[in-house]
Amino acid sequence: MTDRDDPPFPFTQSVPGIGPGLIWGLDFAPDAILPVSQCDGRQQGGFRWLHLNLADHGTRQWIEAADILPEAVRELILSPDTHQRALVDGDTVGCVLHDFERDFDVADTARVGALRMALTPTLMLTTRLHPLRSADIARQRLERAKGVIAGPQALDLLIGAIAENVADISRTLAAEVQRAEDAFLEGHHPPQPGDLIGIRRRLAQSHRLLSGARGVFQRLERDEELPAALLPTVEKLTQRLQALDADIMEGQAQLRLLRDELDIQATQRTNQNLYILSIITALMLPATLVTGLFGMNTGDMPFAGAPHGTLTATLVAASAAGASYCLLRWMGFMRR
Repeated sequence: MTDRDDPPFPFTQSVPGIGPGLIWGLDFAPDAILPVSQCDGRQQGGFRWLHLNLADHGTRQWIEAADILPEAVRELILSPDTHQRALVDGDTVGCVLHDFERDFDVADTARVGALRMALTPTLMLTTRLHPLRSADIARQRLERAKGVIAGPQALDLLIGAIAENVADISRTLAAEVQRAEDAFLEGHHPPQPGDLIGIRRRLAQSHRLLSGARGVFQRLERDEELPAALLPTVEKLTQRLQALDADIMEGQAQLRLLRDELDIQATQRTNQNLYILSIITALMLPATLVTGLFGMNTGDMPFAGAPHGTLTATLVAASAAGASYCLLRWMGFMRR
């Protein structure tokens, strides 16, 4: 069975094994969206989108052999380096962006994968090693697409899919932080610091993903070679990624505040226990001294021959503890 990010479109005829690791492809004609069965087939519209499986060796061979991308962009697409970056070569823009991977039965995982993209005036080429969540979102949006799609719209749709995925994760994590905060304020089942580690990890992953993507588009925005038609879209996407990253950072700040409050509460409990233990030790110290004194096997021990010596020694020990209590209270140590 062919490794696919998502099921084929309702209007496509999926033929397993056709193309160099072709997951799905579309031609955008003025009056229709047409499926692509072969990467080298004749383009039936003004713009084509190919989504390829980079784990397929045939994909690498086709990209190397096909004369559709500049050499620098081909190297970017085929490079094993997953660092988020971008370059502009003539009218072609190449990017490496991060997105959360998905499994065939799980739509959201904590694994971060690389999405490689090449955009020309007539072609959007996206590749990946492992299935990515953004491919599902892009497919769903393309199903509802109306009108002609060109390079700027394709770029906006792709980055919008990544942003939508991260936004969904951000909303889920924000809800979990709020539930933990409510439980802490109610005091019935307050969360433990270990319960928040998973939320903190996902927030940190999302922040790194978004900050890297924002840096990529900021560099594209300042690149003088960027095609003029893409500049408004790049500026809009930069602002969107920055706003989404601000939401993630707000969630991190809220989680950090909750962690600080949990740590303060734990410290207060520890200090209270140590305080009680110190008071008990101070109260018992004189009594321990008295009982130790009467326990010595020496001559002329007081009350040794008295009929009520044990009771008298007990009263002396209790009196010593009471005197210690009065002294500590007078000195202000017996606070509530």
